[in-house]
Amino acid sequence: MPRLYLVRHGRAAATFAEAADPGLDELGRAQAQAVGERLGMMAPMALLSSPLKRARQTSEPLARRWQRPVPIETAVAEIPSPEGMSLAERATWLRGFMEGSWRDASRDLAQWREEAIAALGAIKEDTVIFSHFIAINVAAGAAENDDRVILFRPDNCSVTILDIDNGRLVLVERGREAETKVN
Repeated sequence: MPRLYLVRHGRAAATFAEAADPGLDELGRAQAQAVGERLGMMAPMALLSSPLKRARQTSEPLARRWQRPVPIETAVAEIPSPEGMSLAERATWLRGFMEGSWRDASRDLAQWREEAIAALGAIKEDTVIFSHFIAINVAAGAAENDDRVILFRPDNCSVTILDIDNGRLVLVERGREAETKVN
């Protein structure tokens, strides 16, 4: 039974309202180093990352330690926001969306969710995945059969553990929680 370790990226250098694809700030780089050391104690396994800079940068310490490539998996990227929004409008939209459930989502967002769940369920080997707040909640929600957008608030560089049982996600452990604000 494959096991997935979903790592939320380290603290970004800018908020959701300030930049479309920020990298990590100084604390985020230290968080990435710490989670790389923690996970690096395990036997090397496959790595995947969201295409966004903060997730890729979070993966780097573990990839160096294990001397492994980090393929990009778009299915674990940040939730796509509606087209044509300014960064400020995007933050307002996300704050409201986070309070709801997936049954209220647009067709595009519901499809994004289903594609993320399918991609995770298709993984055939133990894998560390560097991802994002909403995507990790999508996985946890699928595992718990809960369609709320937010089940918990994974902290930066927290690790949520899931098993894959015949393509079905099974939650083993939620990652450490923290207060995340969308500015």
